[in-house]
Amino acid sequence: MAAFRENLGRDPEADDYQFFFHVHGNAGVGKTSLVHQWETVAREQGAAAVCLDDSVHSAVEVMEEVSERLSRQGLELRRFDKLLTTFRQRHHEAQLAWNPQTAAQDSSAAPSAAPSLSGSLAAQVGLVGLGMVPVVGALAGAVDPQQVAQGADRLRATLGARLRSHDDVRLVMDPVGSLTPVFLQDLVEVAQRRPWVVLVFDVYERTGPVLDEWLRDIAFGEAHGMLPANVQIVLSGQGRLNARCWGDWLDLVTEVPLEEFTEEEARALLALRGVTEEHIVETVLRLSGRLPVLVHTLAQARPDSVHAVTDPSGTAVERFLKWEMDPARRATALACALPLQCDEDIYRIVAPPEAAGYSWLRSLAFVTDQAGRCRYHDVVRTPMLRLQRTQSPGRWRAAHELLAGAFRTWREKREEAVQAEEHWEDAIWREHRINEIYHRLCADPRGALPEALTEVAEASEHGSGTVRRWAQLIARAGTDTADEGLAAWGKRLVAASGDDASSALNVLDALLSHVGANPDGQLRSRVARGSLHLRAERFEQALSDFTTALSLDAQHADALVGRALTRQHMGDAGDALTDLNKAIRLKPDRAWNYVLRGRLNRLAGRNTEALADFGQALQLDAKQDWALASRAELHSAEGRHQEALADLDRALNIDPESAWAYAQRSRCLRQLKRWDEAVRDMARAANLDSEASWYRAHLADLLLDLGRHAEAFQEVDRALAESDDDGPRSRAWPYTLRAWALHGLDRDNEALADLDHAVRLGGAHGVAFAMRGWLLWQAERFTEAEQNFTQALSDAPEWPWSLIGRGAVRLYTQNDEDAIADFTHAFTKQFGIAEAEGELARPLVELLRDQLPTNRTAITAAVRLVALLTYQLRWPGLARQAGSVLALRPSPRLLAGSLKLLHRVVAALASQPGEEKSQRTTWTLSLLSPILRILDTRRHGQRG
Repeated sequence: MAAFRENLGRDPEADDYQFFFHVHGNAGVGKTSLVHQWETVAREQGAAAVCLDDSVHSAVEVMEEVSERLSRQGLELRRFDKLLTTFRQRHHEAQLAWNPQTAAQDSSAAPSAAPSLSGSLAAQVGLVGLGMVPVVGALAGAVDPQQVAQGADRLRATLGARLRSHDDVRLVMDPVGSLTPVFLQDLVEVAQRRPWVVLVFDVYERTGPVLDEWLRDIAFGEAHGMLPANVQIVLSGQGRLNARCWGDWLDLVTEVPLEEFTEEEARALLALRGVTEEHIVETVLRLSGRLPVLVHTLAQARPDSVHAVTDPSGTAVERFLKWEMDPARRATALACALPLQCDEDIYRIVAPPEAAGYSWLRSLAFVTDQAGRCRYHDVVRTPMLRLQRTQSPGRWRAAHELLAGAFRTWREKREEAVQAEEHWEDAIWREHRINEIYHRLCADPRGALPEALTEVAEASEHGSGTVRRWAQLIARAGTDTADEGLAAWGKRLVAASGDDASSALNVLDALLSHVGANPDGQLRSRVARGSLHLRAERFEQALSDFTTALSLDAQHADALVGRALTRQHMGDAGDALTDLNKAIRLKPDRAWNYVLRGRLNRLAGRNTEALADFGQALQLDAKQDWALASRAELHSAEGRHQEALADLDRALNIDPESAWAYAQRSRCLRQLKRWDEAVRDMARAANLDSEASWYRAHLADLLLDLGRHAEAFQEVDRALAESDDDGPRSRAWPYTLRAWALHGLDRDNEALADLDHAVRLGGAHGVAFAMRGWLLWQAERFTEAEQNFTQALSDAPEWPWSLIGRGAVRLYTQNDEDAIADFTHAFTKQFGIAEAEGELARPLVELLRDQLPTNRTAITAAVRLVALLTYQLRWPGLARQAGSVLALRPSPRLLAGSLKLLHRVVAALASQPGEEKSQRTTWTLSLLSPILRILDTRRHGQRG
């Protein structure tokens, strides 16, 4: 005690300050008593102090409990609590739908038949203007190949439709890694408000296996952030710390070993309690083994009977009960040993009517009292249970049935206030249920075991801490009942739940590999394990488990939904839809199933049915933001951008932190040419989802659309730095974007290197080959350039950007007829002009063929300009950049020929019918107007 007080008086920055204590010794030596006294001393000196026992079973539960205890002291961890609430919500969603992020994923593997060309009308002057406006190299900048070549079709489908954000995925899959940094940040603020923060972990021999690495990392590492210097950690347990985990840090741990009393110490304590008669003292020393808790317990009874001393009783606890002369107190002490913990409500149930008040029980030496709840020391409780079990099995069973009934009543009362799907997320419900099952196991181990194992299977879907708690419950019941079968199951499940990363799967494997669970338990275990396999993309195993579950119960809706998701990922959309239809017939009130079916219908091109499904989901649950976002995707894909915006606005009102919804809204605003808002929303998505590269790359993509090449480079470079764990296909696209940004910054050698790397990764689409073709053409590596354009066209045969590029290469290699064929195909595809060859392609080739010997530099620059404008949606500084080519002095014939071709384009577009005519002509004129002004200025001899 003095050493602890003295340490609190030191400067936390001093070399002799001790911040990590380990109290250890055998059961009953007084560890809990000591650390509780330390906690009291710390509070008296102004510290914030929290003492936890083995009621916590994971790092997440520790953080949650610390936050709750600190809030009682007026020290809230607000950011952590907010993130924890988000985790509970997202985790709950995952329980309902197993893997919504994969369910929402579109079939990105199948390339679109033709690239989307909306928003790329700069290409509609195509190479018609190849000689008209030569520009210098700086203008051939980074552009967005996705907007024109893919039109948000391929790569965006892969990355866009996920869980709300990568942060959400990480939060559900790695809650410790996500929550701990925020927990520590809030703890820093608490430490600034109090002189010390003391965190005590008692009964550490039980919690150590799941807390060791986490505590080591926060105490001595920096992976999650720095622990404040004035935070003290106290571990209290029976054994030494695990050397494999703590070995490198043991020299920083202050060891506090506790031993049994010496004979002198035991005699001193007995004397303080008035026990001095030598025969009684000798008996106490013999029965207690000088174990402090037993010496204290026996001393508290103050035996004064020589007859009691000479009675050859079995154990110290039985001796204590004999020396307790009040039969009501004796009966009460025995009865209150039956529950795992005892509060005043439980006390009233088990204690006889004539028993002393609850405060008497709390005062006993072997009882630990925390926040009004009592817990017996195991050294005392175990023999008390054994005594009752062996003396009267009938009374034992009746008492446990009485307690099981009480907890069942409290559980059912709680169920009136908590929705069924939220039971496992509710701490009060869980506490009632786990105690109910414990007492049923004690009353009838063999009869209650199947239901208990079914509950273990259910617990496996709710986090490693929950499943470990249930495994330890089975083990505790096995010990307390001395039932060999129950004890074997407990040992098996505790061993399986030891690894935090894979505990749930290990427990389910154990349940399914041994006989014990009833058919309902086998069914629940199959569904739960199938869900885990599905999340881990082990589709064959998931399919097997769900199919086996359905052989046990063909009407199990959860198994049908799980198999539907699995089949979707395995490419079996038809059978997936069949399973979902059946699940919806069985459970027509589940909104999420309609969302899943809507997405399947959309993938199959049944957009009307998809819209109906999303609408039905929203009728069942108006706050189903996934239905809103999914419907918005469909609206946007069909050109109903205003309706899409309305749905996305509603979705963001429901969940203002949804990165996915912000990204969706950005794409929609992009289609409406509301550029600044589109950039704002995509930046918000990238900032909300700080761990993901997806939205960061999309932001770079959008910035390239707008000609903001330097900003785009910064964003995509950051995306690549944040995507170390992504697969090669997902990393190929950011490398492609960065290449085009580098090209726009006149760093073509680096751009080619990035494109080469994207191709080597194996995930490059045609856009990377097309970009590489343009850069190789510019470097006059014509053979390689043609090969790359041909490769790009094998992916998208009618893509004008690749056709025009290959045509330019063939023009430069004097392959005129093939160049004319490529230009004709591009102009026909782009403009729909029947006479594209005679009106545009052939005159263009003839013009350029004639001009190449004398105007090669100007023509090359013009081609680069067209390649840029093919993708870029805004052209900041276009007139200045175009005017800069005047230094190249293109010939009057080249300019005149270009003007004639431009007029043909305008006339051809003006002849197009309906909305297409208006849109395309407007876009073309928006490009031609500044160009014509520049040319007119040049023709009159003025310099720009």
